[in-house]
Amino acid sequence: MAQQAEEKTLVQGTAPPVPGHYWVWLGGVLLSLLGSQIMAFGMTWIAAEGGGALAGLVLTAITLPRVLLLLLGGALADRIGPWRIMITADVTMAVATILLGGALLLLGTRPGLLLAAAFVIGVVDAFYLPSSGSMPRRLVPDESLPRAMSARQVIGQLAAFVGPSAGGLVVATAGLAAAAFANAGTFAVMAFVLVALRPRALRAAPPPAPGGTVLRQAADGLRVAWTDPLLRPALALTAVAAGFLLPVSGMLVALLAHQRHWTTRTGGVLAGAIALGMVGVAVLVTVRGVLRRPGSAAAVGLVVAAAGTLALALAPTAQAAVGAAAVVGVGSGLFSTHIGPLILGGSPAGHLSRLQSVLVLTQSVPLLLANNALGTLTDATTASTVLVICSVVLASTAALALTSPPLRTTTPT
Repeated sequence: MAQQAEEKTLVQGTAPPVPGHYWVWLGGVLLSLLGSQIMAFGMTWIAAEGGGALAGLVLTAITLPRVLLLLLGGALADRIGPWRIMITADVTMAVATILLGGALLLLGTRPGLLLAAAFVIGVVDAFYLPSSGSMPRRLVPDESLPRAMSARQVIGQLAAFVGPSAGGLVVATAGLAAAAFANAGTFAVMAFVLVALRPRALRAAPPPAPGGTVLRQAADGLRVAWTDPLLRPALALTAVAAGFLLPVSGMLVALLAHQRHWTTRTGGVLAGAIALGMVGVAVLVTVRGVLRRPGSAAAVGLVVAAAGTLALALAPTAQAAVGAAAVVGVGSGLFSTHIGPLILGGSPAGHLSRLQSVLVLTQSVPLLLANNALGTLTDATTASTVLVICSVVLASTAALALTSPPLRTTTPT
């Protein structure tokens, strides 16, 4: 009984502090994310003025090359090193956004410019995201990995919260070209940070990937993900969360508010309540550490999120829905702060970037399919019905995940 109680406590006081150079890198990431959010809002806003078809094309121009090239991006990073990939990508984006800003000033906001910029962003993301996702493992001791990744989640949520508002202000007062120039500055700063940190981090760099073509190495990343007894169920759990939990905050909350005839402000408060719950958990984990059984904690997080989703579907008033949304956020935060370090910490050293590319694919493809399927189902039924379905799927998946011994029993390094 005492042992069970101990296993439920937070891991604290045993992990070494997160190194200072990680916080320097994280500061650069925050600045870069803010610039990207401002630019993304501006592009989406301008594209929406041209109609839904153009807005959809711009989003597709980002998503499609990112999905198609992710595995190659991860394999190349493990082959030649993530530092070269990230520095090259940041310099490329700085130059591309400066050129975009100049073209916008000369030619105006033409659809072709938006589509070209979106395509460049999607291609660069495919190579940058796997490398960037592996950075916590490369910069901090394994024992500090959960705290480091939770801190990254906090700054990601902060950028997602502040970025669109800042983007609206910049675009409204100075135009999309100004947003492009500001974004170029953030990429330049991030490139400088990476160059400054590279010698320090290279001392602990994992061995390069073995020989073979890039395509072969990309396929090897898929093989490791499929055959590893811990990574396979962890990635499967992530895929279900991407398909049935992320749409709750990204789409279904808005659809529920519309169908219940709640105000736009209420819809924003619901989304904010989810984000607040996630940030609260991430801050707690950053300060105190993760639970001793991260796989079990992630599954419990899905159960909590499922309960909140069900309460959201059945909420009789907007006030009750806000409380339910906060529960969804707490469950989502508990899941994400434990499953991310588990996957990154369990990845072989020579496959860090490739498995991060698999992770991004595992999140992107189900979300892309689910948004369309659940949106269509909502039109045919109601948002409440779809939320109930999501709740049942999440709870059932969490129960199934707990039958996996590696997922249930693996402890932090």
